[in-house]
Amino acid sequence: LKSAFGSAVAPRGPTGSRLEQKRYREQTMAMADKLKSLPFISDKNNPIGWFVQGGLEFAADSRRLVQRCTKPDAKEFKKIAVACSIGFAIMGFIGYTVKLVFIPINNIIVGGS
Repeated sequence: LKSAFGSAVAPRGPTGSRLEQKRYREQTMAMADKLKSLPFISDKNNPIGWFVQGGLEFAADSRRLVQRCTKPDAKEFKKIAVACSIGFAIMGFIGYTVKLVFIPINNIIVGGS
């Protein structure tokens, strides 16, 4: 592939013709082979390998999570909104009650002067 400036550009993903997909796979495999030739990158006991392998695992887990997530429908969204509202109300009531109880206790301890 050629960019608008005439330089070669690797395709961004497996979209396009079969030939482009094949080239993309070959380039990806070539990059993977280059990484395998550096053993310290795949060794988790090495600090660089720990960082690289941790990043790859995080990326794979994140990708898997995003693919499994679905947008909630209206009924599910309303249920979540009601549950959050009730939680806020309960926490507010608890905070108000604690404040109301501790005002006289604080006055007794301080001495009311």
